Amino acid sequence: MKNITGSEIITSIVDAEPLGPSKLLDVLVIAPCTGNTTSKLANAITDSPVLMAAKAQMRNLRPLVLAISTNDGLGLNAANIAKLLVTKNIYFVPFGQDNPVQKPNSLVANMELIPEACDAALEGRQLQPMLIQRMFSA
Repeated sequence: MKNITGSEIITSIVDAEPLGPSKLLDVLVIAPCTGNTTSKLANAITDSPVLMAAKAQMRNLRPLVLAISTNDGLGLNAANIAKLLVTKNIYFVPFGQDNPVQKPNSLVANMELIPEACDAALEGRQLQPMLIQRMFSA
């Protein structure tokens, strides 16, 4: 990553803290955004560099794009996704059930749509449709 971006890799909460005051990021993407990350983000738990960066992005009123990937998106994590859906400056990469028969609660974003979702988020809008048909057959 360092070779691609030319930037240092953020590996600790301490490394992520300067993102807040410096407003370094135009948009932040969390991909994949697991059920664990979704839950912590929705409940303001900041215990990792990713969550610290997300908190900074939200504090700066800048777009945060989430690419959901969780086996529990339609289970207990549905409440957390709902919280994030109505949170200002949080946008989603369009997602759907990846295997409704064998994993009926599982949701996965279409990762190919990350660039389009970022473009939309930078314009202050959610890429539509946000809910897409399942991407894989059972």
